[in-house]
Amino acid sequence: MKRIAIVVLTLAAGIVAVVAAAGFSPWWWLAAVPLTLLGLLGAADLLQRRHSVLRNYPVLGHARFLLERIRPELQQYFIERNFDGRPFDRDVRTIVYERAKGTDAEQPYGTERDVYLPGYEFLVPSMAPCPVPKTPPRVRIGGPDCSRPYDMALLNVSAMSFGSLSSNAILALNGGAAAGGFAHDTGEGGLSEYHLKPGGDLVWEIGTGYFGCRTPDGDFDPAEFADKAAHDHVKCVSLKLSQGAKPGIGGVLPGAKVNAEIAKVRDVPEGRTVISPPYHKVFSTPRELVRFIARMRELSGGKPTGFKLCVGSRRQFLAVCKAMLAEGTAPDFIIVDGGEGGTGAAPLEFADHVGTPLTEGLLTVHNALVGAGLRDWIRIGASGKIATGTDLVKRLVQGADYGNAARAMMFAVGCIQAQRCHTNTCPTGVTTQDPRRARALDVRDKTPRVQRFQEATVASALQLMASMGVTDPADLRPHMLRRRIDPYTERSYEELYEWLEPGQLLAEPPAAWAADWTAADPDRFTV
Repeated sequence: MKRIAIVVLTLAAGIVAVVAAAGFSPWWWLAAVPLTLLGLLGAADLLQRRHSVLRNYPVLGHARFLLERIRPELQQYFIERNFDGRPFDRDVRTIVYERAKGTDAEQPYGTERDVYLPGYEFLVPSMAPCPVPKTPPRVRIGGPDCSRPYDMALLNVSAMSFGSLSSNAILALNGGAAAGGFAHDTGEGGLSEYHLKPGGDLVWEIGTGYFGCRTPDGDFDPAEFADKAAHDHVKCVSLKLSQGAKPGIGGVLPGAKVNAEIAKVRDVPEGRTVISPPYHKVFSTPRELVRFIARMRELSGGKPTGFKLCVGSRRQFLAVCKAMLAEGTAPDFIIVDGGEGGTGAAPLEFADHVGTPLTEGLLTVHNALVGAGLRDWIRIGASGKIATGTDLVKRLVQGADYGNAARAMMFAVGCIQAQRCHTNTCPTGVTTQDPRRARALDVRDKTPRVQRFQEATVASALQLMASMGVTDPADLRPHMLRRRIDPYTERSYEELYEWLEPGQLLAEPPAAWAADWTAADPDRFTV
């Protein structure tokens, strides 16, 4: 009753004020209008049945929803410390912004991190550091069956589709890749003019929807694939099996977002909802996967061809290794996406609880290929929260040959981690198809930022390696990265993990691998 009384009195006061204002001074309207509106709002709150808070606390209850709406901003700007924000902390975001702008990315007074906290990792410096190489090394991608190998940079733009990102964001990313001489993964959303116009090297990613190379009923179209893969800017072709933030799940693009431009790029009907299934139609066994990779390479004219996955069952990946051995062919590269990887939108349960984190995923793929005697054929790319030189060096130690970055590249073109990628209301024009919002991203300004960020991050990685006594990434070893176990104990990666010898699985599998290796079947994906 008290709530109703307050609303009635407020409304009555507003009405009285309105009457008074009509016959007296116009200054009465300053009180009349807001009091009346508050009274009407309170009455509406009492009558509505959707929000219990508003029924119990009319008018005042709206403050709760306002604070909830701006909670991410309050958390990011006023509450979290420099080093404990998620998904990326302020220190990391700042270093990306500064490198992208070409300003100093240095910190005074020492680290703010607790170096005795379990899980803290550090690189091992050498007493005899090396000079930093003047020219960054590159990674040759292309196995025995590849006739057109490609020299990959140490850090590249990871998979982000046109449709998830705005056209201006794609133009800036590809322009930066062209200026810096590194690769740009298209994501599974098709090969758009925005990927091609700036002239950057492309890794064309094909997902389960086969966007850009699909038949009207959603099957793979080999003729269209061959035609587009022949483009000079397409340097590699990648088959996406799964994504780190949402492995084993398909995707839905609502019809409202499928405008004429996106429909043309993806080969889908305009205005109709597009569903990407969680599985591929072109293969159902490890052997068929390996054969299809070989077919893609042939259709592309011999360009490097590989696949991307978030690692799950080790047994299933070993089955793929057995299929490679049985078929006598293998992909030229494998991109390992970590469970901590990013996405435009994913169910919380998948983002938080499904998929192997990048460290264990890399170790699994690297050791499986080494143990099966296949590592010399295949290069490994790492994708998942690579934003600094330290991140890159760690992944190289863990078995990768090169790294890919997505969200860090988004920071370079202006992303502020607002986490509204799925709402089409990105405040910086990066992840939106709203032309008015996308206009905020100036391509001429952001393009050199992408190039500067990549160049500075690779330079940082080379400087770190030089301090470790290494000039070639291939010389990095597991003992050069250490992790604190407790306040009194730390161990190297050489001690923490098992590292297989070349061909060991073929000769005498170690006990920890024997059961999975025996059960792995090249003709079925055994769980």
